Amino acid sequence: MPFAFDLPVRYGSIDYARIVYYPQFLHYCHVAMEEMFAAVVGRSYADTLRDEQVGYPTVRSEAEFLAPVAYGETLRMSVAVERVGRSSVLFRYEGQRQSDGTLAFRVRNTQVAVDMGAWKSIPVPDRHRAAFLTLAP
Repeated sequence: MPFAFDLPVRYGSIDYARIVYYPQFLHYCHVAMEEMFAAVVGRSYADTLRDEQVGYPTVRSEAEFLAPVAYGETLRMSVAVERVGRSSVLFRYEGQRQSDGTLAFRVRNTQVAVDMGAWKSIPVPDRHRAAFLTLAP
């Protein structure tokens, strides 16, 4: 079952067209990952980076921008896991406008478990793997 939370669209995320500037959606995905870590893994992403020395940088990203999102809107963000490999996780992020339920964007990110000290890929830690698999369909 996906993890979900509400994310308000702030003024700093919009452009001259008065809608969310498209790179902000990738930032929203990272915010969603951080929120998911705290709720699902049981430890903040910051603590994971600092204390476990494990990070999950994105190595591949695929985005679909489906509908504009205006300032003042609230997005219902969801994080699902499509696949957990040896050292990578395929996350699916979606943002749905709360005002009308329209799916505004979908992003699929392949993120790799990395030893932050050596900056090398590592197997997904068992505790993380178990938590991520709770978000699989």
